[in-house]
Amino acid sequence: MTQARTTTAPATRHLLAGIVADGAFKAVLGAAFLIAASQLGELLGTVTWLTTVAGVALLLGGGIEMRLARKRPLRTYLRLMVAYDTGWVLTALVGYLVARQGGAAGGEVWIGYQTAAPLVFAVLLLKATPAR
Repeated sequence: MTQARTTTAPATRHLLAGIVADGAFKAVLGAAFLIAASQLGELLGTVTWLTTVAGVALLLGGGIEMRLARKRPLRTYLRLMVAYDTGWVLTALVGYLVARQGGAAGGEVWIGYQTAAPLVFAVLLLKATPAR
């Protein structure tokens, strides 16, 4: 009796690799935030504790994203990743515009997003229906 081998289509493997890479990027960025919290906070005009909390949030979010890569539907991941990255771009743009106009809150806007978004992403993944 031979066992049926299940194969993963190349497109699916690429998507899974992209999901893992996205989670790894968040985790590495989170580690960088933790290592350089003081310097990054100074550069962006934020307090060190906020940069540290953002680092922890990114580490947690990235870890959960990688851990659930094969356990949640790819469609769910793609939707969440598009929403997350769209928010990243918009928040970076708003932060830049605030800073360019002389406001002091540009860095706080961006770091605030880096704190909240990975946690929201992780919670939505945890609540998503598992893949079949």
